[in-house]
Amino acid sequence: MDCMRESQKRQGLYPIVKKTACARQTYDVTVLCPDIAKTASPGQFVHIRCPGVTLRRPISICQVDAQRGTVRLVFEVRGRGTAELAQLGEGELMDLLGPLGHGFEILPGARAVAVGGGIGVPPMLEALRSYGENGTAILGFRSANAVILEEDFLQNGNQVRLATDDGTRGTKGFVTQLLKEQLEQQRPDIIYACGPTPMLKGVAALAQQYGVCCQVSLEERMGCGVGACLVCACKTLRENGYEGYSHVCKDGPVFEAQQVVFE
Repeated sequence: MDCMRESQKRQGLYPIVKKTACARQTYDVTVLCPDIAKTASPGQFVHIRCPGVTLRRPISICQVDAQRGTVRLVFEVRGRGTAELAQLGEGELMDLLGPLGHGFEILPGARAVAVGGGIGVPPMLEALRSYGENGTAILGFRSANAVILEEDFLQNGNQVRLATDDGTRGTKGFVTQLLKEQLEQQRPDIIYACGPTPMLKGVAALAQQYGVCCQVSLEERMGCGVGACLVCACKTLRENGYEGYSHVCKDGPVFEAQQVVFE
């Protein structure tokens, strides 16, 4: 598997064909990169070189159109690197390395629930694309003005349930409340999740309680993006039951929830 991904990985300068601001300090960018688009799968990411910054920045793949050869990226400005990235406009070139990492397992004909929190929402869109009405997106945001991609999930044919911290959209509270309700109403075959660690820990606990397979995408700072450094090490359980460390960039970012040691 690693050898196959290595041969499919590409690096190059690719043109931005569309860019919009979808929320405060959050940008929606479509890049024309046919060689990356043809092999990318849900849950993978690209490593982007930001102008004037040494280390690349990992951005989850939001959507792939292999026919058009495009990859869609949605990211929030969180520091100097993403701030520089946000300055790039349509027609300019973006330096991408990818697709990288292990993605989500897609189960044809099954029912899936995807739980996304904040900037963990974008990779959920591609994960649910093939499920149509059998896919439910449970999305959490700080407030109504931070909500992104709701219409895109609806265009997938997915059901959408929203939670906000302040109650200005959807249910006031956490996505775990909505997930618990969903599990009691109709148990899915698989749960996907991406977002803050406390959210992932809660989702994993509910999945275990209800006996549902769960895969989580971890968010970690990265150095190389290909497993050569130790910047993105995370604690996981080995097959022998002992704890060890895995690379989020190479062994993940998607892991079986029961494999991750949440601290």
